[in-house]
Amino acid sequence: MVPFLMFLPLICPAVAWLPMEDWDSGNVTASVGESGQCLCHVFLPDTTFPADRVEHMQQVTKDLMLEVGIQINKLDSYKGRLVIFLAELSNLTIRVEIVESGPEKYIRLDFELLRIELREFELLVTQLKDSLNSSSPMFDSLYTEIRNMSLIVNQLESYDKSNLEVIRIEFGKLQKKLEECQKNQEEGINPDIGSCNHKGIASVGKPVVSQLNANLNAGYRFGGWGKDSKPNRGFESMYWYGAYSSASVHDFYLYSDYQNLVLRNSFKRHNLPNGWQGTGNNYIVHGNTLYYQKNSPFSMAKLNMTTSKYDYRVIEKASATFSYSYSANQNMDFSGDENGLWVTYATDESKGKMVIAKVNEVEFGIEELWNTNVYKALVGNAFMVCGVLYATRPIDVHTEEIFYSYDTKTEQENYLSIPFEKFQDEYINLHYNPIDQKLYMYNKGYYVSYSVKFNKD
Repeated sequence: MVPFLMFLPLICPAVAWLPMEDWDSGNVTASVGESGQCLCHVFLPDTTFPADRVEHMQQVTKDLMLEVGIQINKLDSYKGRLVIFLAELSNLTIRVEIVESGPEKYIRLDFELLRIELREFELLVTQLKDSLNSSSPMFDSLYTEIRNMSLIVNQLESYDKSNLEVIRIEFGKLQKKLEECQKNQEEGINPDIGSCNHKGIASVGKPVVSQLNANLNAGYRFGGWGKDSKPNRGFESMYWYGAYSSASVHDFYLYSDYQNLVLRNSFKRHNLPNGWQGTGNNYIVHGNTLYYQKNSPFSMAKLNMTTSKYDYRVIEKASATFSYSYSANQNMDFSGDENGLWVTYATDESKGKMVIAKVNEVEFGIEELWNTNVYKALVGNAFMVCGVLYATRPIDVHTEEIFYSYDTKTEQENYLSIPFEKFQDEYINLHYNPIDQKLYMYNKGYYVSYSVKFNKD
């Protein structure tokens, strides 16, 4: 077995697929190293998929086709079907090789389809044998290979349902250990949840990288994740994730708690209504409702996560021209903090400078506006904390900086320098959650979070 050593803020290496008897809680441990970093030990074996069985079956089929060719005038139709099935067997070999290449492909393997293809192939061989009235040992050999392949498929499906599920549960335990380790290492952060009795953000902690998104694909780089910033009773631990690639439907998933998020075990899935294109990904879930930017017509929209009721409002003067520096179409940005729901944008009238708007959640309209002096095009992203807007910008590929704030209560702005580390150079969604006083970032397909420390003096 091969050990891997991991420390925060680096993401945990991919978990290999271990036999059930080799996986127990002893294979995954978390501890604090000499220099204070969080260490994770994962022991991974080498596993190999029995692809040689498929290749042998292909060779037997080719030999059979040679015999079929002798009586080609009688068996043209069967030969044609054998050619098709030989091509499908070749495709099966490729699919098996994909299984070997990575666990995310393994989960998607369609076992039932493989069984159907094998049954069809067995039926074709039987018809061919009857038509030839042949007792060639080649047919017996091919029958044996088909049965062996069927057994392998059944074993693989059993392996997937049992061992894979155990490993995913253990991986969830590992993630919780890492989260606890990171929490213990964040010195001086004692959140007073729900309180604004402080003088703003003092510092941002190290990035905690949970994992790759639920689609198991970094290509889903336009998206976001987090917790409900105003959870209903019974949903205090609910997490959400939404993303899309250039050619996909915009899916949105809900998870009952952090462990189910890690296990990718959602309890609800939504497809955003028509017109979601250009959402900007700066959406949040607030009060069991998804708030996001709608492209056609350009407006703010909301979708109730329970009833699936959908509505939208056009914001007067809001412009679809101005976006954040990391991505186009991020024209409206929603935030939920201790004071309620907010949306920020820019207008032609403000010449691209950011406007803060307080949203009336009941009437779903704008109840108050504040104009800032920060140009949206120079901002990486922004979020609200206790009625104060915080704007970020890149320092280098590894560092982001909170450089600007605007207090809607005092109408005072300040230029700051609060640097924090990035997991990867560019990110899309960044928002604050008042429930746990953390920042949630969607960073090139990965779930990343930060603890926030406030000035108490």
